[in-house]
Amino acid sequence: MSESNTMSLADVGQMAAAIRDEVGKAVVGLDGVVDHMLVALIARGHVLLEGPPGTAKTFLAQSFAATLGLDFGRIQFTPDLMPGDILGSNLFNFQTSQFTLTRGPIFCDLLLADEVNRTPPKTQAALLEAMQERRVTLDGEGHALPDHFMVVATQNPIENQGVYPLPEAQLDRFLFKLLIPYPSIEEEQRIVTRFGQNRGLPSPAELGIRAVVEPAHLEAAASAVKAVTLADSVTEYIVRLVRATRESGDLSCGASPRAAVLLAGAARAHAALDGRDYVVPDDVKALATSVLRHRLLLSPAAEIEGKQVAHLVEQLVEQTEAPR
Repeated sequence: MSESNTMSLADVGQMAAAIRDEVGKAVVGLDGVVDHMLVALIARGHVLLEGPPGTAKTFLAQSFAATLGLDFGRIQFTPDLMPGDILGSNLFNFQTSQFTLTRGPIFCDLLLADEVNRTPPKTQAALLEAMQERRVTLDGEGHALPDHFMVVATQNPIENQGVYPLPEAQLDRFLFKLLIPYPSIEEEQRIVTRFGQNRGLPSPAELGIRAVVEPAHLEAAASAVKAVTLADSVTEYIVRLVRATRESGDLSCGASPRAAVLLAGAARAHAALDGRDYVVPDDVKALATSVLRHRLLLSPAAEIEGKQVAHLVEQLVEQTEAPR
């Protein structure tokens, strides 16, 4: 990989391959999820991982962060967590008779928001400004976060006890919502073979996970994505697909223009990771469900019929004519 501040698309692909290989030392069977996280990393987006307990959501986020050489922070979200526990506060120093800023754990490069739906909406809202503007306001004063600040949040399904649904405004800040399924029988056997003889789960460091990229590489990769061309025909395709969600009788709430913008940016990053300097409709199709599933609400009739948002998105992708 080039050590300069510039990076070719081939270098971007090489960087992504190195991250995949390193994460694969610890995590079994989540290659597609890792690929989406790579897209989000390059596109400067945030990721929400949802799955039942024990499916390696937190371990995946830790392993992913360990490969990046970034300042890593973790917050365990609990019902009694307060906004100040995330953001920090200005505390009065009696020795200097001045207020001193005590920064919270959100001041990092990559934040793991673990079990984000176990804290009330008031505390969840503390992430809104940071995720949208990459800054934090404390007592009226703004404090910048790194340009590549990224949130990887985990949550258990809403059906579990003791959780709070994420507000729509919070969900809309995530580029992707990725579902973590139970592993296949072959994958579960590999997991048990690999970890079954350990006393507890080892940390990524104990498994030999190391940083394979530097922050400068991430900046260079983001700059390389700017050279990826998004043709007018593909832009029109993205807009027609997003607008189709607003016209569907099965959906009471469709996707916003922000969703179209994020889908376009993610498609460019997806193309770059594939070594192309142009976006094709397949880039959009590969990401549409993950970008849209958490931004859409079923109509009451669709809920009664047992329809699912992901399936409806897949239908709209099939029905929306793609450019040739």
